[in-house]
Amino acid sequence: MRADLPRPRNLHPAAWWLWALSLGVAATRTTNPLLHALLIATSAYVVVTCRPDAPWSRSYSAFVKLALAVLLIRLVFAVTLGSPLPGTHVIVTLPELPLPDWAQGIRLGGKVTGETLLFAFYDGLKLATLLICVGAANALANPSRLLKSLPGALYEIGVAVVVALTFAPHFIADVQRVRAARRLRGRPDKGMRGLLHVGLPVLEGALERSVALAAAMDARGYGRTADVPPRVRRTTTALTLGGLLGICAGTYGLLTAEGGTYGLPVLLGGAAAALAGLRLGGRRTPRTRYRPDRWNARAFLVAGSGAVAAVALALAAATDPAALHPGVIPPVAPTLPLWPAAAILVGLLPAFIAPNVPRVPHVPRVPHKEPS
Repeated sequence: MRADLPRPRNLHPAAWWLWALSLGVAATRTTNPLLHALLIATSAYVVVTCRPDAPWSRSYSAFVKLALAVLLIRLVFAVTLGSPLPGTHVIVTLPELPLPDWAQGIRLGGKVTGETLLFAFYDGLKLATLLICVGAANALANPSRLLKSLPGALYEIGVAVVVALTFAPHFIADVQRVRAARRLRGRPDKGMRGLLHVGLPVLEGALERSVALAAAMDARGYGRTADVPPRVRRTTTALTLGGLLGICAGTYGLLTAEGGTYGLPVLLGGAAAALAGLRLGGRRTPRTRYRPDRWNARAFLVAGSGAVAAVALALAAATDPAALHPGVIPPVAPTLPLWPAAAILVGLLPAFIAPNVPRVPHVPRVPHKEPS
């Protein structure tokens, strides 16, 4: 295979985001640590198997560290600030600081119970799993290709979002590059002194990249809009705003018992109006797509594998809440429910249908010369 040929297993970037966000939705439907561990292991295996060799693919480890920091901070808050959750298993009693009357309901120190720590651990692990799933999407999806897939009406918003999403991968790559350069020169790259000497070049590089990006966008005519008749602009605004209001009203109706009859029709009507508004709004942004990404069968399978986990855990939370939410008062040992765990394992499907295929360098063939 030649080195200049395209990668045969490129996948639509939106499929990776749908897969990862579906796993994140599944994480929010349970507090069972066994299911959260299974979700983390599933996302980690897919990332290791499918991520390309690109700067944004190195951000997964940073999201894992951020998730661990969030979990630790949640436990520290539970210990220092206390919790209104009652408990009988006292682990330690900290000195309690008196607070003024206007700070009623808040305490510093006091009794730290096992039930409080267990509840904080379950709550922090849910958020940590969600962050790890978002990190998986950042490591797998190409931000620039995701920007190409947005409709024209959302192009300017998409540029801002993509620039924000690429900050973490570029920041991590700059930190690794500066630290490696300092180690090669025999200079410290850890501690407070090393942090200052690493942080300043990284900040300088981020500012230079921002200026270069702004100049490149200005040179390419970013921000120019096409001439659209006022009637079309008014229709676009009315459809978009009306559609968004319909989506909000329909969602509220589905979440309440009184709106079960009108919620779904209003939601579908609002979604149709919003899509029509986005379609008309795309005329204001004249742009072309070079080699647009195709949504093929593999993209459907990848996005569907994550949706299976989200739907299964949502149904399990409604039918068997005790299995997905282990008791804290009194503490109950979590068990692994079989069919929700099997649905999570379906999320491993991308590792088998869209693995990363490294490019094979082209080796020129030397003609064989017959001996005379």
